[in-house]
Amino acid sequence: MPVDITVVQWSSESRPAIRSIRERVFILEQGVPAELEWDGKDATATHLLAHAPGGEPVATARMLIDGHLGRVAVLPEWRRRGIGSALVDRCIAIGRERGLKQIWLDAQVSAIPLYEKLGFVAEGDEFLDAGIPHRRMRQQLQ
Repeated sequence: MPVDITVVQWSSESRPAIRSIRERVFILEQGVPAELEWDGKDATATHLLAHAPGGEPVATARMLIDGHLGRVAVLPEWRRRGIGSALVDRCIAIGRERGLKQIWLDAQVSAIPLYEKLGFVAEGDEFLDAGIPHRRMRQQLQ
């Protein structure tokens, strides 16, 4: 099912939808403490918001100015439909448009196969972030 992905800013009318998706996925589902989720970086980040055909917000992601991709969240009932991949692909395109040499992310270990399919390479050791195992991943753009 195709979704519409738009680039939005934190200061826009999209903020409540972004907050709602991230609260549901990260804070409620995964147990990430609210103080870690709301890290103060949203105001300067580029955000993506995916809407289902009926207009319902179903997924989000953000990219910081340095090419750090993160906060990729898809509502549970919308997973396994390619929405997360579409968000990441859009972030890769934005990175290229900005002339970034690379983009990077800290992937939950369970999501590493998804990111590898999208061209990211894992590096370094596993580490805990908010009690969840992660690995740093990077993709060269130039």
